[in-house]
Amino acid sequence: MFKTADLCDAHPDVQVADPLFRDFGGVTVFHGAIVTVKAYEDNTSVRALLEQQGAGQVLVVDGGGSLRCALVGDNLAQLGYNNGWAGVVIYGCIRDAAEVGQIPIGVKAMATNPRRSKKQEAGEVNIEVRFAGITFTPGHYLYADADGVIVSATEIVAE
Repeated sequence: MFKTADLCDAHPDVQVADPLFRDFGGVTVFHGAIVTVKAYEDNTSVRALLEQQGAGQVLVVDGGGSLRCALVGDNLAQLGYNNGWAGVVIYGCIRDAAEVGQIPIGVKAMATNPRRSKKQEAGEVNIEVRFAGITFTPGHYLYADADGVIVSATEIVAE
């Protein structure tokens, strides 16, 4: 088990996300290679990615910081868990928070909102996204725990 505080001490070059995120998933400590999706108020691409085998990766969702609707709920969190994703970090909202908290997957988001997202099939996958003061690059590594989220260009914790 790792602690992001210890990783920051040992690797001062890691990026540290601004403290914007709350833990909602049934797992609060998670890490993995980053896969990104940029989708404003539309979770079609989020679902498409979580339907794929995650192989321990972390899905980083740039929802533009919108608090007007949720991009992940209990069904998508369960789908991610079933397909082997380590976690999801959302620059936006989730819904079904009580149920998401019972699913053994890491889920960090800014807040909750009961409104579902649009379904316009909009979204860009595996591009660099920037929010919370850092850049999330596909293939880099994300580490999350109760203290926050950090990103490293290389893997710094072995499985």
